Amino acid sequence: MLVPLLHTANGPYQFTWHLHPDVVLLCIFLLAGYFYAITQLRDLVSDAGRVKRSQVVWYCSGVASLYLVAGTPVHDISEQYLLTAHMFQHTTFTMISAPLLLMGIPGWMWQALLRPRGMLAAGRVLTHPVVAFGVFNALFVGTHLPEVTNYALYHHWFHLLVHVALVASALLMWWPVLSNVADLPRLGPPLRMSYLFVQSVLPTVVAAFVTFADGAVYSFYQKAPRMWGITAVEDQQIAGGVMKLMGSLILWGLIAVIFFQWYAQEQAQDESPASWPEIEDELEALGLTGGRR
Repeated sequence: MLVPLLHTANGPYQFTWHLHPDVVLLCIFLLAGYFYAITQLRDLVSDAGRVKRSQVVWYCSGVASLYLVAGTPVHDISEQYLLTAHMFQHTTFTMISAPLLLMGIPGWMWQALLRPRGMLAAGRVLTHPVVAFGVFNALFVGTHLPEVTNYALYHHWFHLLVHVALVASALLMWWPVLSNVADLPRLGPPLRMSYLFVQSVLPTVVAAFVTFADGAVYSFYQKAPRMWGITAVEDQQIAGGVMKLMGSLILWGLIAVIFFQWYAQEQAQDESPASWPEIEDELEALGLTGGRR
């Protein structure tokens, strides 16, 4: 346990930074389960492919990002002082941690989980773009309502449940964009870009609600000790900007990546040499052959 000093409006203020054993255990469980699956269970799956080094890096980075905002002073500051830290935490969960975890899990691992009866059918429903989008956005908006947020900040168990639900629903939201499972495929490039564009509207809506409110939206932060001379309203405005900018930059950055990858693929197909059957078809269309026998 550490007891740092932070400068608040009323002078130095002590707060305790606990180790958060629940977060440590969760991260250990996620890492241990992943490495056990890719090293021990992989041989038991007949059609398991190889695990890329990049996938391991993505997954470990996702777990690290979870710990960064849930097991460090970022979490303590978000629960005791600043809405800005709270919004940064939630945006990291949904826009950074979730896609990194999803990119790190091999497709054969998902296929093994989908083999039990009924799992594939349920997966097709849950990962449908409309369902995944609706579940995530309804939960994201609902958990940022003043009553829900205030309750979570006063009850740690509920706050932990909110975090788990946000990450789980974010995995669903990202599935139509990042899936590597043949039975539950990702959308095509144009639809992926459209999907992400619509998704980019969400941070704007919630951020506007927080940024342009006349007074303090969350009573918890209105009563919290002020840090660095930032008022509750100023904290809200910064928090709204963090949510909007982080979410928009990530989503629009991915839209740009998908566009240029799609463009490169189209160019490669246009420049590929024609096969002999295609040449014969062209000659026949021009009347330069006697037709096929």
